Amino acid sequence: MAADRVNSILKHLSPGSPLAAITSKNPDDIVITLAIRTPLCKGKKGGFKDTTVEYLMYSILKSTRERLGFSPDLVEDICMGNVSDAKAAYKARAAALSAGFPNTTSASSVNRFCSSGLKATADIAHQILAGSIEIGIAAGTESMTIGGDALEQPFDEEVTKHSQEALDCMMAMGWTSENVARDFGLTREVIDQYAAESFRRAEEAQKAGWFDDEIVPVTTKVKGPDGELKTVTLTKDEGIRPGTTAASLGKIRVAFPQWGPITTGGNASQVTDGAAAVVLMKRSKATQLGLPIMAKYVGSTVAGLAPRIMGIGPTVAIPKLLKQHNITLDDCDVIEVNEAFATMAVYTRDYLKLNWAKMNPRGGAIALGHPLGMTGARQIVTGLSECRRTKKKILLTSMCIGTGMGMAGLFVNEQ
Repeated sequence: MAADRVNSILKHLSPGSPLAAITSKNPDDIVITLAIRTPLCKGKKGGFKDTTVEYLMYSILKSTRERLGFSPDLVEDICMGNVSDAKAAYKARAAALSAGFPNTTSASSVNRFCSSGLKATADIAHQILAGSIEIGIAAGTESMTIGGDALEQPFDEEVTKHSQEALDCMMAMGWTSENVARDFGLTREVIDQYAAESFRRAEEAQKAGWFDDEIVPVTTKVKGPDGELKTVTLTKDEGIRPGTTAASLGKIRVAFPQWGPITTGGNASQVTDGAAAVVLMKRSKATQLGLPIMAKYVGSTVAGLAPRIMGIGPTVAIPKLLKQHNITLDDCDVIEVNEAFATMAVYTRDYLKLNWAKMNPRGGAIALGHPLGMTGARQIVTGLSECRRTKKKILLTSMCIGTGMGMAGLFVNEQ
């Protein structure tokens, strides 16, 4: 073990190596100076059940503005990941203005399903790299209480009749989870064992206070059983279930019996509300402003695969990203893979031969929740917090994407 650690350090330090290139510090690097999130609250019955999408956006942007360390006048653009709300662009702009950003700060929304928060990060980073802007905020917000990703009506048959895969894009996510389990021979026992470990890790992290430096408090209003609204300040994730075991998960009924016998409410991501934000700029700008640098954005990529097994998207996105930067999974210290379903997480772990100790060390979406537009940004916040705590260097994030895609992002911790 000690020898492996020494070899890892030497690889980081070896001049001319891919890791040396990634970890080098240059004025034009895109860096992160702030990464925060709200608590993750249970959809439809938790602390944000009576909170609007625009208020969640406002809350995370207000907390970001208060922690910038420089004038909000310097922020040129905000990109907000969101999946459920067709009016997200209106609401993001209004939320930014209400949160204290000037009308010279632009705003937009972006939707690539579960990767929307990472897509927002990539879009802001690429704008900075291209010289379009100097400073931007990437964020993600979702109220699963209000929205979701279910289709309201079938696609036009004139479109779907030409391609089975076009038709498969309408598959419910639970259906695709059962497809993964059936196609790759995953058992309920293995799936529940994975889910139980996600809960155990999240419980450990929460009790130890590891999430505390990620989370900014949110004051909002919650309607009680009497119908009266009361003001509350939320500071903790709500979905973690202390004492969860594989045996207790095994007693939960199947969620989609029409499609298969594996997926349940206990081994799938939780329906959750929340928001996260990341501030990006060039290293030279951060130095000029005297800001502490949390991390370097190295790159990100997307890749496609069959829609019917969309959950295994990370198995195509991660190798593509690593190849682009000529590094391996052994070079990655913390790996955040979104646990949309335990089926996809187990297959991804086993297919890529991921070191499970490195993968979701604080638990994942099964225990914490998966607000669709937030998750891509939330993984960055959580991953960098874990890198800071453990003094690790390379963070890899990834998630599956509805309709058959995967996305992955690569970061270097500098804290």
